[in-house]
Amino acid sequence: MIGALDRKVLRDLWRLKAQVLAIALVMAAGAATLILAAGGMRSLEQTRAAYYDRSNFADVFAQVRRAPEGVAERIAALPGIAAFETRISKNAVLDIAGMVEPGSARLLSLPDRGPARLNRITLERGGRPDPARPDEVVVNAAFADAHGFTIGDRFGAIVNGRSRDLVIVGIARSPEFIYAIGPWDVVPDDRRFAVIWMSRSALAAAFDLQGAFSEIAIRLLRGASEPQVIAAVDDRLARYGGTGAYGREQQQSHAFVQAEIEQMDALSRVLPPIFLFIAAFLVNMTLTRLIALEREQIGLLKAVGYGSVTIAAHYLKFAAVIAAIGVVIGAIAGTLLARGMTVLLVEFYHFPYLLFTTGTDLYLIAFLATVAAASIGALKAVWSVLCLAPAVAMQPPAPPRYRRILPRWLDIAAFVPKTAIMIGRNMMRAPVRAGMTVLGMALSVAILIGSLFLVDSIYAMLEVHYFQAERQHATVNFIREAPQGTLYAIAQWPGVFTVEGQRVVAARLRNGHREHLTQITGMPAQGELARALDARHSPLTLPDQGIVPSVALAGKLGVRRGDTLEVQFLQGARRSVMLEVTDLAHTHIGLGAFMEISAVNRAMREGRVVTGAHFSLDENAEAALYDRVKQSPLIGAIGLQRVSLSNFRQTMDEMIWISMTIYVALAAVIAFGVVYNSARIQLSERARELASLRVLGFTRAEVSWILLGELIALTLIAIPLGWLLGYGLAIIMLEEYASDLFRLPFVISHATFATASGVVLAAATFSALVVRRRIDRLDLIEVLKTRE
Repeated sequence: MIGALDRKVLRDLWRLKAQVLAIALVMAAGAATLILAAGGMRSLEQTRAAYYDRSNFADVFAQVRRAPEGVAERIAALPGIAAFETRISKNAVLDIAGMVEPGSARLLSLPDRGPARLNRITLERGGRPDPARPDEVVVNAAFADAHGFTIGDRFGAIVNGRSRDLVIVGIARSPEFIYAIGPWDVVPDDRRFAVIWMSRSALAAAFDLQGAFSEIAIRLLRGASEPQVIAAVDDRLARYGGTGAYGREQQQSHAFVQAEIEQMDALSRVLPPIFLFIAAFLVNMTLTRLIALEREQIGLLKAVGYGSVTIAAHYLKFAAVIAAIGVVIGAIAGTLLARGMTVLLVEFYHFPYLLFTTGTDLYLIAFLATVAAASIGALKAVWSVLCLAPAVAMQPPAPPRYRRILPRWLDIAAFVPKTAIMIGRNMMRAPVRAGMTVLGMALSVAILIGSLFLVDSIYAMLEVHYFQAERQHATVNFIREAPQGTLYAIAQWPGVFTVEGQRVVAARLRNGHREHLTQITGMPAQGELARALDARHSPLTLPDQGIVPSVALAGKLGVRRGDTLEVQFLQGARRSVMLEVTDLAHTHIGLGAFMEISAVNRAMREGRVVTGAHFSLDENAEAALYDRVKQSPLIGAIGLQRVSLSNFRQTMDEMIWISMTIYVALAAVIAFGVVYNSARIQLSERARELASLRVLGFTRAEVSWILLGELIALTLIAIPLGWLLGYGLAIIMLEEYASDLFRLPFVISHATFATASGVVLAAATFSALVVRRRIDRLDLIEVLKTRE
């Protein structure tokens, strides 16, 4: 049976339903953000874990130039290794009908008989290639979908310098290529990059690798030491041209998905506390006013025998019900958003299925956190109930005492409107509430800035990467090292204006106990196309001796300008040299290092060698140039900067604006909840005063201005504070989002500040208009009859 106080809770909830809903929506936003981020993260993690397990995804990977199969058996005997798989891995250029520009492909071998032990592909359509038919291939599903390919379709490829007509017999997905990026791309370009699986015998014949392999994948025993296994594998493969084994965390596809998971984890830790803090303030503000209005009833309840604890529990129930409403709304919204976001991410990362899960514990955490926030907000208000004696409670509260703040000789009443004086006096009457209202609105501005700035930073990164660091139109990688004279031949290709060579070498950099496997890029000291940049994004002049690591790599290795690094080259004679860190490069993508190209060749004690070339070109001659690239037997892969940039922008536009829409909605909920509750409480407190002014002849607009003018003043104070808080939140988010793959520059445009301010002003205006309607509909006689 429902008690009298419980019925009162229900009546109060219904009477204050608009305020209750506004508070509940803020709480729902906090719970939804937690479930969205943490639930999406869990679903992505579990989907990835299940896919890795079913596909037997490897833990360690290593590439070699050419190693006999017998070496793999000796590697398998190393302690800590559970299974291994050798294969052939090479690059190729694609020549697809209807696509003018050349594409790139990663060629991988499949066992001639039986499934692979590691990194198994999942066939969606068709079957495996027949070893007796060397032109049969399996392609990744994203590439097939981008071109509308189906079983039996054909396309051209240049495999080890020879033109081949390949026929598709299967379409598959692979755990290695959840995020498949082509050479010199930053995001996947499914139209121009393909993963192609061929039979082992066909690929071995194409690259003269019968009885040999160029890549090995390894699965570790549980508890095995990955660094020790990597060191042992490197030792076994060194004489065969091994370029350094690496763990799963450096595997490109895995690293991108892991970065996404870490960003969602950061989101779940940063934003929900902000929402719950604001919700606690709103609960406190509403309960304080409710208790003030019910002083007399509280005194009567105590006089007839209700205990202070019973009455305090009554008001805590009021807060708990609001929290429960917020959790229910947040759980539903968060689950729907988490599922939608996860579906988008699963499609983006090309998982073959989705395991969506949030977990009962996540809903329990959201419930407990929301109830705790509501309870904390209610405690101060409820404490006043416990301290209130019945005789005191039944008396009306003492009227507020005002005092002069300005000296008597400064009479502002002569030149300040009376309504403005009334607004200022009321703000000083309740400074804590005014301050918390300002803080609540400022936090909604901050949330918007802390999310919208990512758009500014990403596009600033694009500007630096594509227009200042990598300014070439195209980059080609050769299938093997080539003499520098090759550049003169490329300069004669149709439409080529400028050519610059580069040499990319795998190396292990060490500073004491710290080390990192990376690539050193050798390029001209004062290149015009590809350049290393300083902190001001001006080009660095590479010295003829020494090394220039990126700032992020230098931080990882613990070195500064002037320190010495041990550099072990993992190609050629595999020499180890000590090089001075002459400068630091400010790059936003990857962890790499730069050297002058002649300095690389000298350090490796080799001649004038290049592994690729950058060039600028005449766009009117692109078609002829692309034909020349497709005919060149030396080209192993090609990257097109402008195509890559366009693809990046399209991908970011699709992903970012979905997130931005969610953040804008959440910030608007906060602003509406704060402003609306503040306005309703002020209206409740000042209804008699406003009604008296109406009776005295003030117009509705004048009366409304007295109340809404305070909200306008608080909003205008909150916006600059929100800019400051948003600036700090953006710094925190930038640190949380940083990874070995990307490091965004800190950029916040004026448009972001304006957008954040505009959203909050719009939400505040909407709240004010709702309250204005209530002011216009005041029953003057009824209000003037009240004791307060």
